[in-house]
Amino acid sequence: MSANYPMLFFPMQLRHKTLKNRVVFGPHTVNMSDNGLPGDRHFGYYRERARGGAGMIVVEPSPAHRTGVLIRGNFLAESDEVIPHFRRITDECHDHGTVMLHQIYHIGGHGDQDNSWEPYWSPSGFPSMHDPWGTHAMTDAEVEEMIEAFVEAARRDKEAGFDGVDIFAGYNCLVDQFWSPLTNRRDDKWGGSLENRMRFSVEMLERMRKMAGEDFIIGLTVSGAEPTRAGLSLEDKQEILSILDEKGLIDYVSCGTGSYLHDFSKIVPSFHFDMKLGQSDAAAYKAVLKHAKVTAEARIKTPENAEDILSSGGADMVSIVRGQIADPHWANKASSDRRADIRPCISCNQVCIGRRFRDYYASCLVNPSVSREHEWDGDIPPPAAKPKEILVVGGGPAGMEAARAAAERGHRVRLVEKQAELGGQFRLAAGQPERGEINQLLTWYQAQLEKHQVRVELRQEITAEQIAESGADAVILASGSTPDRSGFQRSLMHYDGLTGADQDNVCTVHDVLDGSVIPGNNVLLIDDIDGWWPASGTALHLARQRHMVTIATASEKAAAKLDLSLTGDTTRARFMQMGVEVLLATSVEKWEGNSATLLNLYTGDRDRRDFDSLVLACTNRPDTMLSDALSEAPMPIHTLGDAMAPRTAHMAIYEARKLALAL
Repeated sequence: MSANYPMLFFPMQLRHKTLKNRVVFGPHTVNMSDNGLPGDRHFGYYRERARGGAGMIVVEPSPAHRTGVLIRGNFLAESDEVIPHFRRITDECHDHGTVMLHQIYHIGGHGDQDNSWEPYWSPSGFPSMHDPWGTHAMTDAEVEEMIEAFVEAARRDKEAGFDGVDIFAGYNCLVDQFWSPLTNRRDDKWGGSLENRMRFSVEMLERMRKMAGEDFIIGLTVSGAEPTRAGLSLEDKQEILSILDEKGLIDYVSCGTGSYLHDFSKIVPSFHFDMKLGQSDAAAYKAVLKHAKVTAEARIKTPENAEDILSSGGADMVSIVRGQIADPHWANKASSDRRADIRPCISCNQVCIGRRFRDYYASCLVNPSVSREHEWDGDIPPPAAKPKEILVVGGGPAGMEAARAAAERGHRVRLVEKQAELGGQFRLAAGQPERGEINQLLTWYQAQLEKHQVRVELRQEITAEQIAESGADAVILASGSTPDRSGFQRSLMHYDGLTGADQDNVCTVHDVLDGSVIPGNNVLLIDDIDGWWPASGTALHLARQRHMVTIATASEKAAAKLDLSLTGDTTRARFMQMGVEVLLATSVEKWEGNSATLLNLYTGDRDRRDFDSLVLACTNRPDTMLSDALSEAPMPIHTLGDAMAPRTAHMAIYEARKLALAL
């Protein structure tokens, strides 16, 4: 038990199993399957969280039925072929003392026909909230078929060695579509009264218990009140769960946030939302449940968050998903009072859910071992066979990670940074509204560099000659990139840049964020990066400083790129709240004095408007000065991150870790 987190690391009985702690690695879709089977990637992913000390793991969901296939990477539905592959995972994780569950789901009317090649089955045939299409109202026989499909899925899980199942009953999926009078308009025994609307879940859970026996955990993942008029209130949900609890049909309830009906971005809430977002709903359910335990979810990142919820009596367990993605050894580090060593999640959603939305397997911006645990044998790098002298030039994300990982392996590392602080452009991003969690990561890096005895030299600009004469066994160039001040826009690529971009009243987003330039009151911002954070975040920064902000973007949607990380809708809401104007399908053809010639890319019409300042958010250019000068250096030269090609922080950190493992 941890002295600092006594409740978090106090064992708990959950039906027939004793959890060694209250840390749950909750269900989430990582899209790693091999032809519908859990393969090496899944094995390494879950093994590392079990190694890392999680008390309970709930493996990502399988569709109960062929009509529930939602993504390409779903596990096979209605197939016993998955059993031995899951057994490999459960056996391994059990060896680490982890209780293993598996989620079973069906999204009901919000399906995806292009993955399932089936109609969407729903209680009453209401339109999908996932796409514009309609759904199929299940017949009585099909309801029975669906119940048996859930029971059969649980049977497969039992045979695969899982200690129980988690039934997906939140966010307006199939189970709570039956519960809700909004989506259940049936007039047979499956609809109408509350008893009838609950019949689907009650019969499914009763049959599941009869099949599985007493030594099998059955839990529910639920959410709070339906975020729409006439939907289920929190009190309605309390009544439903109380009935299931009194019947002895559930062992725990895990309470998330958001819904397919509205507030979809709250399902995986970004930094735009408060910490401990689901705490109040979880506490409301705990207040009425007499037997079932309660797990709190949503924006619970730190051991302090978790301990506060548990010690207040608001929940029995806490689901730490993105926190254990960012650091799979979160539980072990917290339990051994190594809080400062936990690599923090920054709630950006860019590479976990963001990659999944692009139909790739999930990874992590701050932790590139995610999805590569089977290749790299987890998250902790092996010691170097022969320690070397490593010189790292540049203290942005690539340089910090290369220095940290190389030093952790036992190399002697010197890091040279020309600025007064580490962080590079990532530190500028931390200054944008609501993105301060990036600073937590930068603080972690600084502490880890010190812990691993990296010699950090700030305010030092090293030359190619000094590098060549440094005596290093290898040099890592992570010198980053520089802002493009030409005003080049992809939509006007026949121009090398923007006429007038060299005027004194033109600057870049970097100038604004580092405070070197204070634009005039009325600002035009050219967004040539599809709404990505340097553009959208800087617009919000300026608006918060009471500037009038107009964005000109060739995109057809404001903050379009941010939709993949579930921050697009919340960013657009902030634009509206703060008066940020967005001109879509628009490029800036000329900047003359204080006048912009705006080109509508649909119609070709031009409009002239006056502004005080022009701010450029364009793709950076790599800083190749050192790499060009060191082409004949006497030691290996490795170029990483933006110094190779300006991209994202997660690519810089990935390339740095990969190189450090190879040194």
